[in-house]
Amino acid sequence: MVFKLLENFEISDVPLFLSVILTIYVAQYYFKYFTRVNPLPGPFPFPFVGNLPQYYLWSKGDIKEFYGYNYKKYGDMYEVQLNRRTIVLSKIEYIEKLLTPSTKNSHVMRYPDSEGLKELGIEGKGILLNQDLKSWKYNRHFFTQAILSPKFTNEAINWTNRLFNELEGYWNKLFLKEDIIKENKNKLDFTAWFNQYTNDMIIKLLTAIVDDSVKLVQALRKHFLGFIMFVYVPPFLRHYIPFFKSKANDLLLNLRFINKRLDEIIKRRRQAIENTPLDKPLSNDMLTSVITANTTRDVNHVKTVGGEALNRPMTDSEIRGIILDGFFGGTDTTANTISFVIYYLAHNPDVKKKMIEEIDRIFQGDKIRPITENDFQKLKYCEAIVKEVSRVFTVLPSFTRCINKPDEIAGYKWPAGTVFRINADAIHYNKDYWEDPDKFNPDRWMAEGFESKKFSFLMFGGGLRLCPGRKLAMIELVCLIALLYRNYEIDLVDMNAPLKVTSGGITVCAELLVKIKLKN
Repeated sequence: MVFKLLENFEISDVPLFLSVILTIYVAQYYFKYFTRVNPLPGPFPFPFVGNLPQYYLWSKGDIKEFYGYNYKKYGDMYEVQLNRRTIVLSKIEYIEKLLTPSTKNSHVMRYPDSEGLKELGIEGKGILLNQDLKSWKYNRHFFTQAILSPKFTNEAINWTNRLFNELEGYWNKLFLKEDIIKENKNKLDFTAWFNQYTNDMIIKLLTAIVDDSVKLVQALRKHFLGFIMFVYVPPFLRHYIPFFKSKANDLLLNLRFINKRLDEIIKRRRQAIENTPLDKPLSNDMLTSVITANTTRDVNHVKTVGGEALNRPMTDSEIRGIILDGFFGGTDTTANTISFVIYYLAHNPDVKKKMIEEIDRIFQGDKIRPITENDFQKLKYCEAIVKEVSRVFTVLPSFTRCINKPDEIAGYKWPAGTVFRINADAIHYNKDYWEDPDKFNPDRWMAEGFESKKFSFLMFGGGLRLCPGRKLAMIELVCLIALLYRNYEIDLVDMNAPLKVTSGGITVCAELLVKIKLKN
């Protein structure tokens, strides 16, 4: 029957044939949409592209703006279609089960099986996007072991001082001479400088590489800002539609360069370790730590974690995944947070004055001596400022979880594979959890006995996926605030200019122009 139809098939019939196929696809698409389990309010989706038109038209491709717009329109719980159906949750009562930090909580996946992550070759690798629970536990154990060691903490503070001294050397030449200040040319893009600072910082902490890192940093930033396309954009668009295909191919080439460069770095470090006598100390960077994990060099040799056998060294592929995650978690997040700190301090002089009083009290006018871990422990108001900035303008405005078995979440029963997006922005401004949530008030963190309501503060995510590098981030941010404001007066060039940000996987400060001069 089919062959008889094909015999009579003519070229002129092609448009009719394609229109029939398209009609069937569209009908099937909307049948599934209108018969979906637990229909919720949300923007109306379109075949092939879901809510991508609204994503680009309403918010110009800005994730923070997109979810903010939908939250105002649809409330605490709604759904969107970006490659797949996603349920957006904006109350802590809805997210408690997803973020329970118990090892018995099986809901630790960020995304379901993803063709995009497979295409990138990062599925099942590292920590951030690793969906394989056994592999994730293995990688997280050695990542945490390295980053929480006292030696690593000391190294972080040491490099914070050294790189800040280097930064001051550049500023002295470019912005702080009297003639430059008189001519009002002491303006700098704070974000650009601290993007480079945090890049250098994390590279030295993770790999101890000093030179030849500029191209790698540029490639990493490109990867971090672009990989979200492989999560949100369907495979059909990435493979066949020119606009998306060219972007996807460019990102794949970029990642190949990153992988090749990291493989070279790992190979050289392995060789250097082998050539170092057993009685000689090794460097305190993360790369050395994970290469020597579960070898004769490892003083913390382990056989099991949570009952899982881990009695083997890490492979190069696993190490590459961990290092890549370290770059991702330790560069743009810190650089953008410190930029937001500068912005909010400029607009809140009373907070700035109180912070400077704390810094002056600790350093007693000494603008030269290196900052120490003891200083860090005393800088409580600086820490409160970091937390409050991260509440009112968090770098991570939302994040995902995926359930791997049927469960009841937010009062509805959901099938395995359902994706949830936790709207941290909305939770951070909810009046049920915060007193005067619209007010920038670091003092709330200083009140005796104050503790934020459980799951209401999501600076570092939550649950078992809580950021393992949170201690390093706080050390770097608090120490940078102290080093900056004990030495410099920093003011915005335009107090009326809004923050220039774009938001993909994280919220990025595009530019922050400041005037800077030495304190008298």
